Amino acid sequence: MRSPPTLAYGLLAMPLAFAALPLYVHVPAFYAKVTGLDLGLLGGILLLARLLDAGIDPWLGWLADRVSRRRMVALSLLPFAVGFVALLNPPVEYAAPWLLASLLLTYAGFSAATVAYQAWGAAVGNDAPERTRLVASREAFGLLGVLVAAALPALLAAALNDGIARLAWVLPVLLVLAGGVTLARVGEGDPRVAVSSALLPALRAVLRDTAFRRLLLVFICNGFAAAIPATLFLFFVADILQAESASGPLLAAYFLAGAASLPLWLKLSARIGRPRAWLLAMGVAMLAFAGAGLLGPGDVALFAVVCVASGLALGADLALPAALAADLGERQGRSGACFGVWNFFAKLNLALAAGIALPLLGVFDYRPGSDQGQTVLVLAYALLPLLFKALAAFLLWRWRNSLEVES
Repeated sequence: MRSPPTLAYGLLAMPLAFAALPLYVHVPAFYAKVTGLDLGLLGGILLLARLLDAGIDPWLGWLADRVSRRRMVALSLLPFAVGFVALLNPPVEYAAPWLLASLLLTYAGFSAATVAYQAWGAAVGNDAPERTRLVASREAFGLLGVLVAAALPALLAAALNDGIARLAWVLPVLLVLAGGVTLARVGEGDPRVAVSSALLPALRAVLRDTAFRRLLLVFICNGFAAAIPATLFLFFVADILQAESASGPLLAAYFLAGAASLPLWLKLSARIGRPRAWLLAMGVAMLAFAGAGLLGPGDVALFAVVCVASGLALGADLALPAALAADLGERQGRSGACFGVWNFFAKLNLALAAGIALPLLGVFDYRPGSDQGQTVLVLAYALLPLLFKALAAFLLWRWRNSLEVES
């Protein structure tokens, strides 16, 4: 089978990731400040929407094994764009139901497109090295999308929240341009036919794979370690560092470091194996989380170092576990189902991070924009991720020899 156009495949990840940054990083602080929603209510809505979103991913993965993945991607982009524009332009009244409804519409389109897109990449890749390159291209363009999303609010408006609202109108343009290239240039691939036509047997078959279960457990622990600081990042920069205006450049530094590190992790993983390279990245991330817990007002330069260090680790987090999962999915002939389960747990991490961290801050009287409850904010932002990252590293070290699939 002819090798797929790697860059054309990866390009669609740019608008998908462009929207993911506001969805998972900006929305909590944006709605807390713009609409005045109580942190407990806000966390509850985010938890509910993300749980519902995560719950449909296994079904979407099963569906992606049985329909045209290209067509599934194309049909998903319209609800994704409409929901995203609505999400970042809330009305003055009824902000809570608006948030829930727009999140559900955005998530439905985003999830269907993402699962089909990931399974599509697994299908068009001919072997493990090629699938790793496709994943790396996808993640590199994804990081570019995140960088654009991080930088644009400051360029679109003087006030951060005004810039975030205007960000919404950029997404439809990116989807038309990037989606058009990907859909025109990348073929359907040659997916294997799944053995079972029923949803539950397909999911059970995926989870019976011992290597996939082990990889999934490492991914869950590592993902929860990343989801908490993603949820709390803007609060930390505004109230601990007291430098809200620096949030865009700091996010850009984080994701730029992640993009720059991708070639390094690919070369290193080819030499020592993907599990060992990923383990090394976890060690770098743990040092960064430990450093973040020591910072205070005005430590923007030091936090920039933390962002760059954790960003370097991000490159491995994005490319290596997804490439391992793609290999395991293709080995079973169920890459769609594998990525449906994979994304379910990725989103469960994000749901629990918002549903636990935000109400917890509220219980300890943290108030955005004040000096109340800042100690618990620091502990939640730095200590909890450090503990879960350490657990992920321990499990990965224990199972490092069982996660690779021979080409």
